Amino acid sequence: MGWYAEERQQAIAELAREHGRVGVADLARAFEVTSETIRRDLDSLATRGLLSRVHGGAVPAERVRLVESAVHSRETVLAAEKQRIAEAALAFLPEGDDVTVLLDAGTTVGRLATLLPAGRIQTVVTNCMPTATVLGARGGLDLLVLGGRLRGITQATVGSVTVDALRRLHVDVAFLGANGVTERGCSTPDPAEGEVKRAMVAAARTVVVLADSSKIGTDYLVNFAPLADVRALITDTGMPEPAPHWIHESGIEVVCA
Repeated sequence: MGWYAEERQQAIAELAREHGRVGVADLARAFEVTSETIRRDLDSLATRGLLSRVHGGAVPAERVRLVESAVHSRETVLAAEKQRIAEAALAFLPEGDDVTVLLDAGTTVGRLATLLPAGRIQTVVTNCMPTATVLGARGGLDLLVLGGRLRGITQATVGSVTVDALRRLHVDVAFLGANGVTERGCSTPDPAEGEVKRAMVAAARTVVVLADSSKIGTDYLVNFAPLADVRALITDTGMPEPAPHWIHESGIEVVCA
């Protein structure tokens, strides 16, 4: 049978609520239309707040994630992939021996902290207590630790003190983690942490996001950076091929380590 777009979109929304997720390929076969038509349907439903887009399809809007795991429980998850991502991130350090770097909290960015080349980095700014401990013990660079309220779950400082400090800074490159990355940008569950990440984006000449493939296509409550503000996304080879269409359309550089 033929479907009007509104009828098809209503049916898609009902299928998403019933099954918890709908996929582009399955919907295209079921409704006998092209994948591009389904993508437009899903985008329309997402714009109206009825669905949330994820890689390859959509989920009900109420399933946008709100919960994050503690930093210690994430340390061993996809450990090899995170190590490769951190190693690949070194290629985005600017040339010269007076580089200023901003390091976000998170287990993948934390691995990068241990790899920073001695003698090349003049100043590191961070709001992450584990990273500050590692770099403080190593020495050989100027370390600026951002003050503020400590979030125990991420071991990151947040709040107005942290944000105000970032507004007075300008760095060469910021390496940021993200709980989710979709066509709408990079997201995190916590509003306070989102404000800090947003200030980090504004403080940096170049923004590089480090996110393992489990984060791609996942939305969290607070968007802190549209893809237009990101120079590069470094992920791992677990990202499905072909890459999501919105990554190609964003124009950002993608590295699969």
